[in-house]
Amino acid sequence: MITKTFQWSLLFVFFATLPSLAFAQDGLNTGNTAWILTATALVLFMTIPGLSFFYAGIVRSKNVLSILMQCFAITCMVSILWVMYGYSLAFGEGNSWIGDFSKVFMAGVDESSMTGDIPESVFAMFQLTFAIITPALIVGAFAERMKFSAMLLFSALWVTLVYAPITHWVWAESGWLFQMGLLDFAGGTVVHVTAGTAALVAALVMGKRHGFPQMPMPPHNLTITVAGAGMLWVGWFGFNAGSALAANGNAGMAMMVTHISASAGALAWMIAEWVRYGKPSVLGIVTGMVAGLGTITPASGFVGPGGL
Repeated sequence: MITKTFQWSLLFVFFATLPSLAFAQDGLNTGNTAWILTATALVLFMTIPGLSFFYAGIVRSKNVLSILMQCFAITCMVSILWVMYGYSLAFGEGNSWIGDFSKVFMAGVDESSMTGDIPESVFAMFQLTFAIITPALIVGAFAERMKFSAMLLFSALWVTLVYAPITHWVWAESGWLFQMGLLDFAGGTVVHVTAGTAALVAALVMGKRHGFPQMPMPPHNLTITVAGAGMLWVGWFGFNAGSALAANGNAGMAMMVTHISASAGALAWMIAEWVRYGKPSVLGIVTGMVAGLGTITPASGFVGPGGL
């Protein structure tokens, strides 16, 4: 009786797992998928609340809610634009310069569509978090100096006309920089070069800040800034290690070199301040950390702890 019950139990388990077995045969790697889902949450964590807090502590107290609102609104707006056409322009087949409209409103992206061995929906969401943080990085260049409506319009146009095409150039298989062999593991070109260039141009166009340097404008709460910097550090593991699109040794090495670079950048800035001014500052050490993280990003999947 016990033997027959056991046999029926095995038979039940076999038929119950058939759907999952069939799905696994479609090429889904559950381990990789679980890691990219986690990495996606980490990268979103970099913008809200990480970058938001980082900025909020640096600006004057009267502008704290304004900068928080800007980062939050960018997150919402870019998410909708990405679904509407951003993902299609960035990763649609298109040509060497721009994607096409084959994936507008996520057409063809369903539970069964795959990118490599992870669901395409997960890949699209992971890439969305990069599209969110990039215009949010630019905000730091004109914080406290641009109207909210102008900031939204600028961000929408920039994501459409700059971010989406350059993402296609660098990361889409048909992109001209991809075909030339450009190495950008996690966004050094796509995110940091584009955001840095846009931030510099925006600052030059807007001109000098009114009242500075005659009027002192010290950061109002560096405690919040340090908290935001810590969130950026943690979130950056998803940014860089997640770009391996797999839970493997490449992701592990990317995470290691990311941490080492953040530590080295922070210490280098701290020591430089110590030598130059006689004492280090908390703003300096978190700035060095961000510099280290940004520097290692494009190479994080190609180098080891010794830089080779």
